[in-house]
Amino acid sequence: MAKVKYFAAALVFAACAAVVPTNKANAVDTIKKTVPAAPTIDSLVTLERGAYEAWKSKDGKFWDTFLSDKFVGYGMSGRLNKASAIQEYTGAGCEIKSYNLSDEHMTALSKNVALVTYKATVDGTCDGKRVPASSWAASVYLLDGDQWKGVFHAQSPVVDPTAAAEKPLAHKKAPEAPRATPAGRGAGTDAMLAVERTVWEDWRAHDGKKIGDLTARDISFINIFGTYLATKADALKNWSGAGCEVKSVSVTDAAGTMLSPSVGILTFTGSADGTCYGQTVGPIWGTSVYVKDGKAWKWAFGINTPARPQGA
Repeated sequence: MAKVKYFAAALVFAACAAVVPTNKANAVDTIKKTVPAAPTIDSLVTLERGAYEAWKSKDGKFWDTFLSDKFVGYGMSGRLNKASAIQEYTGAGCEIKSYNLSDEHMTALSKNVALVTYKATVDGTCDGKRVPASSWAASVYLLDGDQWKGVFHAQSPVVDPTAAAEKPLAHKKAPEAPRATPAGRGAGTDAMLAVERTVWEDWRAHDGKKIGDLTARDISFINIFGTYLATKADALKNWSGAGCEVKSVSVTDAAGTMLSPSVGILTFTGSADGTCYGQTVGPIWGTSVYVKDGKAWKWAFGINTPARPQGA
């Protein structure tokens, strides 16, 4: 769970057409007819590819129908809700020449919720600055009636953990999503936050065994260096390793989004007093997905993105 300053990415959410239609007006109808009720890696990755096409073509109308009303994520300006995500994903300040998705993985979190992770390669600019060439990204889909809708997206650029941070991309500040109320506003948020804070403390102490007890059987993680840890064994080895030396940690500004009685998303700001791979740890925008195991909430997936100053 290392955190450190980095060069920022143009964050793009992926949740679009199952087959990228040439007639945009028929996009939603095409999706409804082609996406099966049960999630498959092929169908969800096709939605992701369609979303990049919508971003590339600046198709602003596409997102209103296709994002869930519960949508939450992180973009260039911080935490996003549906309204601010639509503005950002329209891509008005971006000129994208090409994109490609690879190394795709899918995890069914419940019968109505699925997670997709992949590596995105993009050739283009946003606000006159080149976007990172490659990032690891994550999207969560929620079945709404007979349509899979995007309910979360974030991504973290691939960087060298030992290299000095580069200057962030300039960008136009998107409307900020409503600020989260105190973390205890709901039982789900309160329960997930309690686990999250314990996981961070155990990461600080390099205690992989305790983290193992707080996490689901199968987990994955994307850290702030754009490193994808595909298995629980990989994640626990990374978190309990000697890469980071941290004196204290903090998890604040938490907000919970309940997708079902057994699946929830916690977004938050994390910080640590210390260093990772010789660099001072900076604040991060964190997201963790939790699943219910009996009466306990277990950490199932996470992605950390280095936070950018507002207006940067």
